[in-house]
Amino acid sequence: MPKMKTKSGAAKRFKFRASRNGSIKRAQAFKRHILTKKTTKNKRQLRGVTSVHPTNVASVRTMMPYA
Repeated sequence: MPKMKTKSGAAKRFKFRASRNGSIKRAQAFKRHILTKKTTKNKRQLRGVTSVHPTNVASVRTMMPYA
């Protein structure tokens, strides 16, 4: 059988934390453009990383089979 390919878009967006059953890191959305109408508090709270929601973890794992 041929090897399964990792989705390159998913590889750029997600990082797996240390353990196999660990969570998956992702960046916050809504921080790219049209920032003038967003408050400073809102933009500050969109910094950093957060975890992928448990309902979406299975689909991310299928996109990244070797991660």
